[in-house]
Amino acid sequence: MRIAMVTDYYLPTLGGVQTVIKAHRETLEQSGHEVFVLAPLAAESEDPRIIRLPTARGFAPGGYPFTWPPAAAAASVHDALRGLRIDVVHVHTEMFAALAGFEAAQTLGIPVVQTMHGRIDVYTRSVLPLPSVTTALLALLHRRRMSHDRAAVDPAAPYARTRQARRMWRLMVSQANHADHVIVPSSHFAEKLVAQGVRTPLTVLSNGLEDTVLDAVGAPVAREPSAGEPLRVMWCGRLSPEKRPEVFVDAVRRTPGVVADMYGDGVARASVARAAARIDDRRLTVHGAVPQSQVLDAMHGAHVLVSSSLDFDNQPMVILEAIASGLPVIVADPDLAETFPAGAGIVTETPDAVGLSAVLGALRDDPTLIARLSTAAVAQRQKVAQTTHRDALVDVYRSAIRRRSTRATADPTSR
Repeated sequence: MRIAMVTDYYLPTLGGVQTVIKAHRETLEQSGHEVFVLAPLAAESEDPRIIRLPTARGFAPGGYPFTWPPAAAAASVHDALRGLRIDVVHVHTEMFAALAGFEAAQTLGIPVVQTMHGRIDVYTRSVLPLPSVTTALLALLHRRRMSHDRAAVDPAAPYARTRQARRMWRLMVSQANHADHVIVPSSHFAEKLVAQGVRTPLTVLSNGLEDTVLDAVGAPVAREPSAGEPLRVMWCGRLSPEKRPEVFVDAVRRTPGVVADMYGDGVARASVARAAARIDDRRLTVHGAVPQSQVLDAMHGAHVLVSSSLDFDNQPMVILEAIASGLPVIVADPDLAETFPAGAGIVTETPDAVGLSAVLGALRDDPTLIARLSTAAVAQRQKVAQTTHRDALVDVYRSAIRRRSTRATADPTSR
């Protein structure tokens, strides 16, 4: 099978979507499929299977290259798909590269699979300047390339009560309903999408880690900290309001006997670094953006990974990396409990710094609890391997191909 993965951001930029695409590509290619990645890039790639889409000059929001103009992007994707004889298009984002993928695939009669990676309603509210204005503009530009008539958003849902949030939910739901099949990595996000009107066939399919990452991690070893030893904690993600890094910083401040490291960059980097510098004994170090290999190395020396985000994340890849490393996980969002195997993590009683500090204090005072959590992670490591989910991914592609074929047979005038 020949697969085109279309995305608005890819390597060498860092992020969960980029990591997922890399894992999909490696595992699919190992089983004989051909995978091409189409994305905006700061410069041409030396990899012939990574195709650079038209990229804006001097405009890279959040440091990510940006596809522009939309018509040129659609033409570029169209030419690539036709020349490569692609069987299925797998779209991973919701911006203009993604729209170009839909438009070109529709013209060529190629089925589209859409993975819904995350909550862009929360992301745009937290990151975009003047979100009430910029989300309206974004929705307008999106609607010009793809109809939003296929969305019936329920304003009674607590996450869709504002006009700004409903704009982004209409965008997400409409795009999902234009696909032939939808993948969602978590049940909690899938339930929200269905509740908001997604009617396309939907599969909940976990992300996973490719063999090269598992090899880099090596054989995990259960943590067995000594009594009285400082609790070594790590946090990894985008330093941005939707990830709530300040909650983690406050929890570390409240918890003596904890030594912490933060990895990642973003709009909150300066404020997080200032807050970290005020913690006594410099117990918290903010490292900034680092390659995945450095994060994996850091996991070997940590006792626990913390995720402080709430009502945003879908399935953070860093949690899967932690489990592969035998590293227990603490989450503030109960929805994220499905991300880690039973017994390998803890959900805080409250999602604030007080709740997180309470769990950190309990782990600091009881090293045997860390050992039990870590042992559970080691025992269930295979659950986070991409090979575990590869066949289900290929089944989704085949389902999308069959669905598009059936629709084409029923309506011979459709493309």
